[in-house]
Amino acid sequence: MKKIHIALLVLIAASIAVLISFLKTATTYDSINIAMSKPGKFVHVMAQLDKTQPIEYDAVKNPNYLRFTVFDSTGARFQVVYHNAKPDNMEMSDKLVLKGRYENDHFECKDIQTKCPSKYKDNMAAAKKEAASSTSGSTN
Repeated sequence: MKKIHIALLVLIAASIAVLISFLKTATTYDSINIAMSKPGKFVHVMAQLDKTQPIEYDAVKNPNYLRFTVFDSTGARFQVVYHNAKPDNMEMSDKLVLKGRYENDHFECKDIQTKCPSKYKDNMAAAKKEAASSTSGSTN
């Protein structure tokens, strides 16, 4: 075999190893029902804060205990317990990404990532209207 062939094989093997390592870290969002059906398994859940239910948090008494209720796009709900400080913008966030495990009667959350609404969300209708008028104007 020529040296170029060996180098190409090594390069291909390294590329496959890198792709496999990325597949292990790639995650998908599970629904609440799926998380509940996999107790003890680490999952990522995309949910919204249920603002009709109380948030249990006392920064003086125990700043590392937060309990709240979330729901997902299917309407399923569950209690979340987070042993860390409450995120500042949790009530304003559009969605929450919860990373953790469903245990017993609640979701034991290890990390919360808040997803705030897009600043472009309000401008979408105006952008669509502008795009429609510019395309209809160019057809004349």
